[in-house]
Amino acid sequence: MEQHKRIVIKIGSSSLTNRQGLLDEPRMSALVQGIASLFEKGWQPVLVSSGAVAAGLGHLGWHRASLTMPERQAAAAVGQGLLMEKYNELFLTKGIKVGQILLTKEDLADRRRYINARNTLNALLNRGVLPIVNENDTVAFAEIRFGDNDTLSALVAGLVEAELLIILTDIDGLYSSDPRKDPAAKLIPVVRQVDEKIVQAAGGSGSPVGTGGMRTKLVAARIAARSGIRTVVTSAAHPENIIDIAAGKPAGTSFEPAANYLKSRKQWIAFGSVPRGTVMVDAGAARAITKDHKSLLAVGVVRVKGNFPAGSVVSVVDEQGQELARGISNLSAEDLRLVLKNPRWGQEVINRDWLVCERSFAYVNC
Repeated sequence: MEQHKRIVIKIGSSSLTNRQGLLDEPRMSALVQGIASLFEKGWQPVLVSSGAVAAGLGHLGWHRASLTMPERQAAAAVGQGLLMEKYNELFLTKGIKVGQILLTKEDLADRRRYINARNTLNALLNRGVLPIVNENDTVAFAEIRFGDNDTLSALVAGLVEAELLIILTDIDGLYSSDPRKDPAAKLIPVVRQVDEKIVQAAGGSGSPVGTGGMRTKLVAARIAARSGIRTVVTSAAHPENIIDIAAGKPAGTSFEPAANYLKSRKQWIAFGSVPRGTVMVDAGAARAITKDHKSLLAVGVVRVKGNFPAGSVVSVVDEQGQELARGISNLSAEDLRLVLKNPRWGQEVINRDWLVCERSFAYVNC
């Protein structure tokens, strides 16, 4: 192995807590051992860990089903401290220092904060410190939530330019159907592309303490694939397999990276940013940007929705409202509306280098 390859490991709440909802130290110790082995092999790991809300609920003796959102956030405030305290204690026995990074979707949607997060992660990794990342559940609300740490782990993997994303969960991998209901279900060892057939094979959340499910893992795998990163979804019951997966040995389900992956800037446009307006285009412009890979010109714009400054990420839709692309607008909404009254041939709205065409951005938010 070459030195200092980067790897992101994500683990969910159900894999970190026991039946009483308290942190499960034996499970955490096994995870710590697996990650410590990565350091010995020259990897730079990042841990994306759920568990703050679950740990807080167990410690306080509260029940999730009856809580308001402020109470859940209060549980996260208690649980995050407990979670980091235990991680710090366990990793120190391996001679590994840890650093906490809490993020919301809003942090990555803002380009400057996105770069600041990347710089902080790089500084920790380059100095041998293990970053432990979690969603900032104490302040996040619906509009700025990732909703699950699967998506967050894929975005972090792109952020640090990781080569591999391992998602540890309560099932061995992706099955042809739900193995808890169908005894004939078979494990799918390799997925080349996350298409609609694969998405339909996924169900909902499999655990009362988790927020995700196999569907959110498919979203994460697709984001990672488009970022040039291989994803492996496997059982958290065997975290010692982390080093085998890092060495390329088969385990769980491997989601292969896309051949034509997005560079860092376009990764952020496609998956990290939040569009601040909508630009509707005619059929000719739609064909030019999706088929011919051209820049979007003002002559092809039909309508502008929203009020956004120049330099904002906008959604590009066809005349039926179907999203075709996202990109950074050279013009503000006000200036673009003025241009549309007297469009000049060749007036560029979005340069192709700042334009990302995807078949379905809906996968990111499903």
